[in-house]
Order: sequence, then C-alpha cells, then structure tokens
Amino acid sequence: MQKPRWKTVGGTLLRVTAVWAVSTLTMLALAGILPDFRLKSGDGDSATQIAITAASGAGAFGVLSALVWPLLVRALLLMPALVLGLLVFVLNGSMLLIALSLIPDGRGAAEPETAVVVAAVMSAASSATSTFLTVRDDGAYRRRLARLAVRRRRRLGEDGGSDESPGTVFLQLDGVGHAVLREALRERENRPPVMPTVAGWLQSTHKVTPWRTDWSSQTGASQLGILHGSNEDVPAFRWYEKKTGEVMVSNRPTSAAVLQRRAAVRARHDGLLTVDGASRGNLFTGGADQLALVLSVAARRGKHNRSRSGYFAYFADPANATRTAVSFLAEVVREICQSTRAKLRRETPRVKRGGLYPFIRAFATVVERDVVVTAVMGDILSGRTAIYADLVAYDEVAHHSGPRSRDARQVLARLDRSIALIAKVAEHAPRDYRIVLLSDHGQSPGETFAGAYGLRLEDLVRAGCGLPVSRRAGRTPSGAEAREAGRAALHRPEKPGVDGDGWCGGREAPADAVSPVGAVDTAVSDPIVLASGNLGLISFPDVPGRMSREQLDARHPALLRTLADHPGVGFVLVRSEAHGAVVLGAHGAEHRLDTGEVLGASPLTVFGPGAESAVRRTAHFRNTPDIMVNSAYDPASGTVHAFEEQIGSHGGLGGEQGHPFLLWPAELTPPVAAGEELVGAERVHQVLRRWLEEADGPQVPEEEAATAPVEVAAAAAPAVPEAPAEAGVPAEPRQTKASDAARTVQDPRWDGAPAAPFTVVSRVVPNKTR
Repeated sequence: MQKPRWKTVGGTLLRVTAVWAVSTLTMLALAGILPDFRLKSGDGDSATQIAITAASGAGAFGVLSALVWPLLVRALLLMPALVLGLLVFVLNGSMLLIALSLIPDGRGAAEPETAVVVAAVMSAASSATSTFLTVRDDGAYRRRLARLAVRRRRRLGEDGGSDESPGTVFLQLDGVGHAVLREALRERENRPPVMPTVAGWLQSTHKVTPWRTDWSSQTGASQLGILHGSNEDVPAFRWYEKKTGEVMVSNRPTSAAVLQRRAAVRARHDGLLTVDGASRGNLFTGGADQLALVLSVAARRGKHNRSRSGYFAYFADPANATRTAVSFLAEVVREICQSTRAKLRRETPRVKRGGLYPFIRAFATVVERDVVVTAVMGDILSGRTAIYADLVAYDEVAHHSGPRSRDARQVLARLDRSIALIAKVAEHAPRDYRIVLLSDHGQSPGETFAGAYGLRLEDLVRAGCGLPVSRRAGRTPSGAEAREAGRAALHRPEKPGVDGDGWCGGREAPADAVSPVGAVDTAVSDPIVLASGNLGLISFPDVPGRMSREQLDARHPALLRTLADHPGVGFVLVRSEAHGAVVLGAHGAEHRLDTGEVLGASPLTVFGPGAESAVRRTAHFRNTPDIMVNSAYDPASGTVHAFEEQIGSHGGLGGEQGHPFLLWPAELTPPVAAGEELVGAERVHQVLRRWLEEADGPQVPEEEAATAPVEVAAAAAPAVPEAPAEAGVPAEPRQTKASDAARTVQDPRWDGAPAAPFTVVSRVVPNKTR
C-alpha cells in the first residue's frame, strides 16, 4: 500500500532535520577542537547563542551546497577530472567561508585552511547521516526508486513497463581472466567467496564460459571488436603506421576516434549500441547516443559533445563530491601503504609504484567507478535498452600488484559490491533487465623483461642493429651476447676500449651509451620499438612499406637471430618474400604460416591451440610492423615477461591473458554450441547482438556506415569524427585506462557503493536516419 503523501513529505522533512542537526553538532564539535574556528563574538556568547550560530552556519552551508555547488561544477566542467576532484575540498571550504560570513554580528570565522577541514568533515557527516537514514528505511529506498521510474514513464506517456522487452546491461570487468574469476567465486579456507554476489548468480541464474582473444589481448582490440564488430588492422595496444608517420595508441582520444571510424566502415554498421544504447567508461561509443567517460569522443568540444559532462551529473551533488574526494585520498594512502609493505617484505616480482601512480590508481579505482556506476544506474532507471560499461579498476591494480595479489582481490571484492548495487537498482526499473558480465582479456604474471635480463627490448634491438646501447645494457649477459652477435655477423673486430665519454665509436650518442662493435655510420633513422604488454613491435620508419625478412637480413644481419635466440623471447614474426608470414624461434626453428611448413620445433606449440591461427591473422594486417616479438612463456608457471613495467601484463600470447570470461543469464541461448570454443572479439560481438535480438531488442542496422573503401578510411588523417550528442546523464572520456606509456584503470570507491540521487533521463528515440 502506498503511503499517504503527508507521510512521505513528513518523512523527508524529518530526514532533512536530522541531517541539519548532525551538521550543527559537527560544527559545534569542530569549533571546540580547532583553534582557528570560532562560533561566537569577541565579547563571548551564551551556549544558546553559540548553538543558534552553529545552526545558522550549518543551514547556510547546506543551502549553498544545494544551490551553488551544481553551478560551480558546471563552470569547471572542462577542467581535468583529476584536478576537479582535488578542488572539491577548496570549493567546499570557500562555500563554508561564505556561509560563515552570512552569520550576523560576525560570530562565525575560520582560517581558510581550517575552513577546508571543517567543510570536508561536515559534508562527510551529513552524507553519512543521509545514507544511513535511507538505508535503514528499505521501504523509503524502494519507494524513491519507484517514484523516479514512474515520473519517467509519465514524461514519455507510457502506462507501464510490464509489456516492454527486457533491457540488457553488459558490465565489462576489465582484465579479469576466467581462471581469476573462478577463484574469486570459490570459498577459500572456510572464508566466503571474494565475489559473493557473482558466486550466487552462478549457482542459480547464470552460466559462465571462457573465450579466447586474438593475438592482441588488450582492451583496444577486444573492445573495438566487441562493440563495433571489427578489430582488423589493430595489431597491438600501440603501433607505428608508416603511411601517416604516427604512433597509434588505443587509449589516445584521436587514435580511438580513428579506430572507431575504421571499424564502422568495415563492419558496415555503427555498433552494438546503435539503437537506444548507452556507453559508459569505454574506449569506444559502440554507436550509442548516451555517453559517459567514452574516450573516442573525449577530444571533442562543443555544446553537445563535452566529454566531461558525465562528471557534472555525479559531482553536482556536493555529498558525492566530498565522499569521492575523501575516498580518493584514502585510496592514495592505501596504495602507498601497500607498496611500502611489498618493499619491506621484499616481494618479487615487483615494479616501482611511486610518482604519480598512487593518484592514477585512485582515479581509476574511485572516481571513474563512481561516475560510471552512477551513470549505469541512471540508464537503468530511465529504461534504456542496451547499456555497456567498463569497470577497469582490477586491471590497473593487477598491472602493478599482480593478478592474484591481495591488493587485486580487494578490488574484486569492491567490484562485486558495485555489481550488487546495480542489480538492486534493476529490481526497481520500469522494465526487466538481464545483466551480462564479461571481460576483454585476462592477465599473465611474471617478472618484466628488463628485470629478468637487465635490458629493455629496445636495447636488444639496438644491439642487434649495431646501434649504441646504454652502458648498463651493454654489461648484461644479454646485451653483451647481442653485441657479440653483431660483431660476428658484420665481421668486425671488437674495439679494445672506450673513450672518456664512455662509448666506443664514430657518431654522436648519449653519454650513457656504448656502441656495439660493428656499428655502422649511416644516415638511416633508428628503429621505433614499442611495447604492448609482452608483445613488442619494431618498425624502421625510413623504409616505406613493410620490410621483408630478406631486407632485414641485408640491412641488419644479426638482428633477427639476436631476437629469436634470446631466452626471454618466445618467437619473432616477419614477412618473407619467398614464404610469406614466417615465425622464427630459437636454434633456427621456423614456422611458415602460409604454407604450413615447419623447420625444427614450431615456436608456437608452447602457446597452445589457436596460437597459429591468431598469429596468421595478424600477420596479414596492413598495419603489422616490420617485426613483431612475443615474449617467452613458461606453461608450468604461466608466466611471461612484459616489455613494460608491469608484473601483470596482457597484449600478446601466453597464459591467462588470452582467456577472459563471459557470464550470462541462463535464459539466453548459449554463446556457442556444446564442445565449441568461443574465439575472437568479433565473434563475441555476434553473440551479444544475438542476445539483444532474442528479447526483441534493438536490431543493429546494417549498411549504416559509409561504404567508402577501407583503404581510404584507414589512410585518413586521425581527425576526430562527429560524435552523437551526449545525454544529461554522465558523459565523459574514459581515461584513462592509461597514459601513452602505460595503461591506467578504474574501480570501486569506498567500502560502500555510489549513493543516490540517481540522474534519470528519458530514453532516446532512435535516429532512423543514421
């Protein structure tokens, strides 16, 4: 039975009064504790007058927060999100100073730095009180969600959602491999599962299966294939394109926009979410009109395309802003403590986690999660048909702490709470919802290539080319071996010593570099060496087109054998003029992919079934570099060697990085037939499209994309394409999964989940002309 309106209004007034009272008491307590904060005149006041002053200040602060804060956030919308998060405290403190100035007779005063502390504590106290009162009253919580849904239906003139087909929420848990998920769903030593919500689903309503990624096991390739149906010509997370002379990076907004446009041309449609869809926290839009934290539109500016507008929907509530800011700082402290503990325990493998990393982690595991989860809840309450969101927190933490570390398990537990909250909100939505969980790749553990062998892949390449390498790399066994191979191949005697600058030889080089014997003084440019997890890419920019094996051997006779024979390298891919795509391994082993001929033992055998087809596919991409290098893989331990500073990596072949998961409601048809393996992101796209169609959901329109030749579209300059208008619910760029040098990531906020209010937006009418 619905409560009378007067009871509902009365309950609201009681909650407002309770919050006001708590804020007043908090202000009184802080005035007694902090020396630079006072609530009385210079002549002294009675206790009653001080209480009235505190109540006036708390009331004024609350009113300013409700009225002025949204305007401040909108005014600062184009400011970087990380800076905006740190400014929360300053803005709150400024509003408190304004509130104190409104108290008559100058009874309220505080130093600026004290005002920041007082405002933060008061916001946290009022937010905690409001949340406590709502959570304690489950009926009020359910009624509030129901009212929001009813208002939405009234705006659209709908009589109810019972006859609507179910909506679908796709939640991507970035970097969570199938094996890691299975472990998180099992009880351990009489302890409950790390992810109890998902464990309960698997026991009752859902099923799970692994799927196998392409050779490029990273978010750029996987999510492009899942959302847009094509990830062709994406060989890695970053690569050099000779035609344009640019380095493409999957999480760079301009690059993401180009990749999205190319995929739309090849797939001949705009994406999985074209009809009544929402894309939250992703690299690509998927064709959705409703966007939040989507990287491919992050570089756009304008009235309808400000990618940071998703922050406004969340940070417009000062309580949300304060709580997230406090949680952000708590996460920074947590990371510093965890990295310090790892150092004291001398845990291995281990990478450096100082500098800006604690802040990058906090942004990924707190800010992005809050904004994305709140946006998804708004979509659900709006009755949107298809929602795809990426939660990247685990991926970021696992890169630096390890896929099975205690730090990573804590992130999984907080992700589970976010999933539980989304499921709870779905119970009050105007239509039924099916929740599908999936990941885009896993992660494989292992010491870095540099940590294991004392030199970077770039050092090894330069040594094999006869170019100067760093003094430290030259002294390592690997570096010395490579230099010796270069000397032998070029038939050059080793010089007996080095000059006073610390390097041998003929042309200008860095002060810490030594020249491998046999270094040739040429005018050619140095090779470009890029890393994508345990996958390395080598290009020679001065040579147009893809170099053949024969050209490489003629130019750098020692290079290919130096790479293939290194113990940290699993195999090398090149193109032969005589045999096509060829995989090179140690001791002269070759696997000629186009003919199937194998000389010696195939270097791909250790990487398991499917490796040959995955490498063959990538070998014929137009953007495949001159040389591709996959690190060694130990099947006994499941370890690889990342060419980046990561002890949990993905991007190539080897181990759990290539085996993500797909978890779906049992009422949907299985992804593949019994006994069949689900392979490739493009195949996953087809499965998700089928599931949308099974519920009479949106049919992805074919022939939508331009029919211009792919070659033309791919060669186009990386200008940012026109993007769909963003909704009033969160819309923003993802960020970060990372910088150009290393991917970042996202996750849960504090111990609880994001709080209401949720922004409710009416569903977008599909644009039939697109």
